[in-house]
Amino acid sequence: MSPRGKCLAPPVALYRPKFSPILLPVPRGQLREGHDGPKRSLLVHGAGPEPPLSPSLPFSFPGRDSGVPRPPLSARRALQTTAAVQSLSGTGACRIGAALLAKFAPKVNSDGTKPLVLVPDPTWGNHFGIFREAGCEAQTYRYYDRRTNRLDFDGMLADLSAAPRGSVVLLHACAHNPTGCDPSPDQWDAISTAIADAGLQIFFDSAYQGFASGDAEADAAALRSVVRSGRHRGIMLAQSFAKNFGLYGERTGTFSVLCASPEERTAVQSQLKLIVRPMYSSPPRHGSSIVSTVLGDDELRPQYYKECREMAERIAEMRALLVVKLKEKGSTHDWSHVAGQIGMFAFTGMSADMVDELTAQYYIFLTRDGRISLAGLNANNIDYVAGAVHAVTDGKKITAE
Repeated sequence: MSPRGKCLAPPVALYRPKFSPILLPVPRGQLREGHDGPKRSLLVHGAGPEPPLSPSLPFSFPGRDSGVPRPPLSARRALQTTAAVQSLSGTGACRIGAALLAKFAPKVNSDGTKPLVLVPDPTWGNHFGIFREAGCEAQTYRYYDRRTNRLDFDGMLADLSAAPRGSVVLLHACAHNPTGCDPSPDQWDAISTAIADAGLQIFFDSAYQGFASGDAEADAAALRSVVRSGRHRGIMLAQSFAKNFGLYGERTGTFSVLCASPEERTAVQSQLKLIVRPMYSSPPRHGSSIVSTVLGDDELRPQYYKECREMAERIAEMRALLVVKLKEKGSTHDWSHVAGQIGMFAFTGMSADMVDELTAQYYIFLTRDGRISLAGLNANNIDYVAGAVHAVTDGKKITAE
């Protein structure tokens, strides 16, 4: 039997406050208030006029200022050239984008039969299946150097520069999953330049905005800088509101494409609806109404931003405390890579054998790539977890050869 109260929660991307999984207060309040609302199906694209979930787009795209009731002029213009549909959370958003690519992206894989999507190594495991099932080919580019437990920036640039022209590059907008290792602003600028020079198309996956640093504006910086560069056409964005709103079961997300003109937007919007209609017909109603209400309300929005900041601060506190506790247990490893990561996870560098030992001997559950969910840590279990991690890593390497 596992030690009572000591086990790390299963390694799902579920935020937990100190001791139990609950929704954020502002979205939770809206969830309760909305249960008596209408149950009619939404339109194919989602709620209201197109584009749907309009507050969610300036939430990420350039021009958002959370201190004003409406998006400023630059964001309103962006909305006029943005094709978008509500999706079944971030997974559904990626799947819609993959289907769009399968229909229209250049077929530049090795035998010229499929679009080529480049994903970081490592990435969220579901990315491969999503693009494969849609009819695209997914290959990796270098991203994380397991020898140093740091970003492989030079390798990343080299791989992107050598990619076939017309390939699609998937980028994690913030809080890279699973590593928590994000490029710096200067590195993002260099990545944007390399992608533009190589003639590649960008697909952003944004699952943690507001949750990564606690500042939704800062978490959108990479996407916004790429858009503002003016060098990229047809930027695609998959947004999930599962983590940052606590709406895990509501399946709330958006897929959008930044188009060159209102006319192009109309054409792309039509194609998106043609993809959605036979896939799932229309999206869920309730979660989208919560996101729209919270982001569009001058009183609720600042409260929500404050809750995001508190979430991120608790995760950062557990991250720092884990490193301290490991040192207290006697670990001589350099855990600075964990301290420097961002987001819900700690990509520890532990091997699959070490993970198996943690699970079998200490009842600590994490993915076999060594990714720990920091949201599962609290004052009651962090000392135990640190001791167990030290026990399975002591005298062994936590970096690759």
